[in-house]
Amino acid sequence: MHESCFIGSRRSFAGYFPLSLWSLMMVGLCWSLMGPAMAEISVQDAKGRTITLQRPAQRIVSLAPHVTEMLFALGAGDRIVGTVHYSDFPPEAKKIPRVGGYHQLDLEQIYALQPDLVLGWSGGNERDQIEMLMKLGLRVFISEPHRVTDIIEGMDVFAMLIGTRPQAEALLDSLRDDWNSLGQRYAHRHPIRVFYQIWNRPLMTINSHHMIDDVIRQCGGRNVFGELPTLIPKIGHEAVIQTDPDVIIASGMGEARPEWLNQWMRWKGLRAVRNNHLYFIPPDLIQRHSPRILQGAALLCEQLERARAE
Repeated sequence: MHESCFIGSRRSFAGYFPLSLWSLMMVGLCWSLMGPAMAEISVQDAKGRTITLQRPAQRIVSLAPHVTEMLFALGAGDRIVGTVHYSDFPPEAKKIPRVGGYHQLDLEQIYALQPDLVLGWSGGNERDQIEMLMKLGLRVFISEPHRVTDIIEGMDVFAMLIGTRPQAEALLDSLRDDWNSLGQRYAHRHPIRVFYQIWNRPLMTINSHHMIDDVIRQCGGRNVFGELPTLIPKIGHEAVIQTDPDVIIASGMGEARPEWLNQWMRWKGLRAVRNNHLYFIPPDLIQRHSPRILQGAALLCEQLERARAE
């Protein structure tokens, strides 16, 4: 074992970290020095950083619910040693130890788990916490999917990191085929004007840079608020009335249709209300950046197709 595991290092760096965290750092250093040499795996993350592993990751901390889902889909659920709150799919994910929420991580607990790979999410994790994990010497890969194809290609990169790319090819090809099939069937149909409601109070929607807008376009829809500058803009009811969408789609927080979707019934003059085109999609199928978004996309395409038929 390397001699620095026993002497010298603590005097140089211990002042920067709590004693317990320092002890864990030294254990991690010694463990890494003992590991066998294997073929390197090098990939680039969403921040343009090159992440290199000496062998496929065996102990993974997932810092987002959708990342947890992706790992399970790739057959690596048993390698996840820690994850964040709301990582609830598949059901086995609920048994994984929690390391805080994706906005507020327990850094010491993450380090104590001695992961050989941490998978972060630029859109949800706090930058200063990610930077601290890197300073602790952990290998952190950051993802940031903006389009449905980014989810699929992100899973391809994850498969490289965990050494299961050959086994993942069939799944990834199937996801690509499903997504392309939706576009071939619906993208060039008569456009349907869509208001997608993220939340009720305040009333919130999406612009053209949101992944849900990607789904709407693949289904041949047009987001009536796509031109707004904010990713998730707050709007007023008057703006919805003025745009008069063909369809209103909402998700809410759970598996049940939100009551506030039915509240649009008071505006009898709205085209979507007159034609009874008020639709619900479970949020985990459309608002979470996981493979299940293909299920949500299929539902949304079917809903827009109903509107075309009338």
